[in-house]
Amino acid sequence: METSSAQPADPRRGGPGRRCYWRPAAWLWGILAGTAVQLQQASLGLGWHYAASALLGAVASLLLSRWRRPLPWPDRALCCLAAAALAFGLAGMRAVHQAHSQLQPLFEGVDLQLEGVIVAMPLPVSGGQRFRLKTEQAWLEGALVAVPPLVELSWYRADHRAFARVPMEQPASAEGALPLLQAGQRWRLPVRLRAPHGSLNPHGFDYEMWMWEQGVQATGYVRHGQALEPRLLASRQGHAVERLRQAVRDGMVQQLAPPGEPQAAERARIAGVLVALVTGEQRAIDREDWRVFRITGVAHLMAISGLHITLFAWVSAAMIRIAWRRSPALCLRLPAPHVALWGGVLCAGLYAVFSGWGIPAQRTVLMLVVVAALVSSGRQWPWYMRWLLACVCVVLAQPMALLQAGFWLSFLAVGILFASDRGPGNRAAAAPALGAAQRGLRGALAATAQLLREQWVVTLAITPLSLLLFGQVSVVGFVANLLAIPWVTWVVTPLALLGAVLPALWTAAAWALQPLMLVLQWLASWPHAALWLAAAPGWAALAAVLGGVWLVLPWPWRLRLLGLPCLLPALFWQPLRPAHGQFELWALDVGQGQAVVVQTARHSLLYDAGPLYGPGSNAGDRVVVPAMRAMDVRGLDSGRLDLLVLSHGHVDHTGGAEAVVEQLRPAGVLGSLLPHERQRLGIAAAPWQDCAAGQT
Repeated sequence: METSSAQPADPRRGGPGRRCYWRPAAWLWGILAGTAVQLQQASLGLGWHYAASALLGAVASLLLSRWRRPLPWPDRALCCLAAAALAFGLAGMRAVHQAHSQLQPLFEGVDLQLEGVIVAMPLPVSGGQRFRLKTEQAWLEGALVAVPPLVELSWYRADHRAFARVPMEQPASAEGALPLLQAGQRWRLPVRLRAPHGSLNPHGFDYEMWMWEQGVQATGYVRHGQALEPRLLASRQGHAVERLRQAVRDGMVQQLAPPGEPQAAERARIAGVLVALVTGEQRAIDREDWRVFRITGVAHLMAISGLHITLFAWVSAAMIRIAWRRSPALCLRLPAPHVALWGGVLCAGLYAVFSGWGIPAQRTVLMLVVVAALVSSGRQWPWYMRWLLACVCVVLAQPMALLQAGFWLSFLAVGILFASDRGPGNRAAAAPALGAAQRGLRGALAATAQLLREQWVVTLAITPLSLLLFGQVSVVGFVANLLAIPWVTWVVTPLALLGAVLPALWTAAAWALQPLMLVLQWLASWPHAALWLAAAPGWAALAAVLGGVWLVLPWPWRLRLLGLPCLLPALFWQPLRPAHGQFELWALDVGQGQAVVVQTARHSLLYDAGPLYGPGSNAGDRVVVPAMRAMDVRGLDSGRLDLLVLSHGHVDHTGGAEAVVEQLRPAGVLGSLLPHERQRLGIAAAPWQDCAAGQT
């Protein structure tokens, strides 16, 4: 008998221990590669092609898994290719199935009758409400037609007109009031639909892909004045969780920001942040607050994040373990650690469901399930295998996760914390200091130093990736996160969650949040609190990410400093400018309106700033400023936008002017607007010059 086969596998040693992980590692990397290749396809193929690929990959993976002798590198590549074929086919079949339910062009812009159930809590918007409807039947002129299974609708008051032409303070008439929409209601509605449409601009937000990820394949609005009026068919058709979320949200808003109270606007902004922390409704946060959070680098905290769900699981597991240990009979039936482990995962899942079961929440719960399953099975996998398995499970559940910034940021942060660990020796050396945390100042200082180190490591490694994904680096992010993470995680969020049971705690949560908001606003007001850099090409961005990771690995400093040169191409990248005597022109896609960028060898000009989309939403913030920063459109002499030209006062051309003036600080503004029009737009303090006959 060979005794070596009974020895435990150790991946850090030679022999069998080094061979025990290559097969699952190759298969996991193949899954990620196959999914990534399918997502890069310009168009979908035939469904049976994907089915054949998945079947071939599954059969090949099964055969290779039964090959028991040590395999050389070519066979490892075959295992990776088999998994890639399987993942390629699965992702393709899923995409083809979803594409078959898209809205047909024949049904765009025509009057339809829809019958369906509201599946999520409606969102109040200016003049109406927005909600998602799971369609059951649809009619066009009395004939049944096929529409997407999930649509997003807006329902405005009958007296609601364009916000740009009607003062927002105009009261709603009783005749124009809307019914109270709630999740679980079944309605029959006259609507007009269209396929989701987003603006197509360089380095802009891909709205259509975001809607695809959500499973929403049509948007539209409820029609008024039709022969068939909206009709409520049933009030409670399931979706109890969404009804509970809506009740909690409405209760928070009513208690924290009742209408008519002094400082109602400021209270509403605080209430919006707390609503996002409790229910996951990020759209409740004011746009100005989002700007502050992005500049200070704490946007990941101000909604249901993986950190909050993981903390909730940890606290729940600790409480379950303490309670379970009080019963000897229960401990004899099931060990307390296992019960606490899976109880914490279950509580995290319930929290994620209550928060709306968004993709980030799904990702976190799936990661917790993977870790709990490995611990329960007794498998002592190294950290990189656990990390890789969690990535693959998320990608198999949602292939589009590979296109999400949150996926890369969260997994890179977790991987970096594992990879930068100093090792067992250092952990053992630090154990006495950490163990003294319960006895005095020395332990508290050790814990604080560990927190500072982890925050510094994550900040240093994530910054290049943030630059790649968002074109922005928060200079004050380290300080802001150092303050915000413990305060939001341990004070604000628990108080806001407990307020669902004891509503008075919502007021305490608002008091706790206000000083943090003031500090963040102060940090965001610093000169150069955030740096916006030109979008670097792919090779430079990848080099910067690798350089950031290299700098935090547990190696000697002389070796780690070799990562610094990798950062330089992305940090100092400058796009090519037109030659002298030539110019470049971009007509930005802003919807119904206009924004044209002109750049010469040394100067830059913006002609109009796009439309106003709604209260707190305009083309300047959403399109013009991000595009111009990513393309590095600025004058070489002034270092900023040389001239903003506003052709006339129509909102489709001046709606984004305030955001452009505030964020790009143009050296001059030229136009024909009257003083009161400039005052209304919020650009009265801009360096204004009136248009005059004969100017060129």
